[in-house]
Amino acid sequence: LWAAANCWWVFVSSTMSESDGSKAIDLDSMSLDQLNQVKQQEEGRLQALTNQFAQIREVAARLKASRDAVSELSPSSEGKDVMVPLTSSLYVPAKLREPNKLLVEIGTGFYVEKSSKDTCAFLDRKLKLVDANSENITKAIQVTRRNVESVNVAAQGKLIEIHARQMGMKERAAAES
Repeated sequence: LWAAANCWWVFVSSTMSESDGSKAIDLDSMSLDQLNQVKQQEEGRLQALTNQFAQIREVAARLKASRDAVSELSPSSEGKDVMVPLTSSLYVPAKLREPNKLLVEIGTGFYVEKSSKDTCAFLDRKLKLVDANSENITKAIQVTRRNVESVNVAAQGKLIEIHARQMGMKERAAAES
């Protein structure tokens, strides 16, 4: 399958019906150059999907770490010393003043005050969404890998066909001589 603007392509070595909303591409009817172009496109797509998967897993790890940190907060955490990040490598010491009042980023630069319980619920919802996206990307990676393999098989078949034709021509030329 190949997704482009919500359109899925199924690579097949012979013509196939379009029963599941996908469009079939007959790889056997393509030239070697066309197969190489399709392979390059699919390999590029595979690389992009792999990068997306890595990024989404990083997001999931950050959400889990945030949820774990929030779940450790309790009323007895008040006055506890903490290190607050100003940048990824710069921290300042601070003390927790109200451990049940948290500022949660809900979107690009938008923050809302939430309780620890509500923050954990929010982070769990975000984590479920990220995990669902991760599963979709995993499926797309698997399909793209199969597409690359199908194109490789079709290209190998073309090369064998070309080689057989060349051998046949050599044999005919030798027989005619």
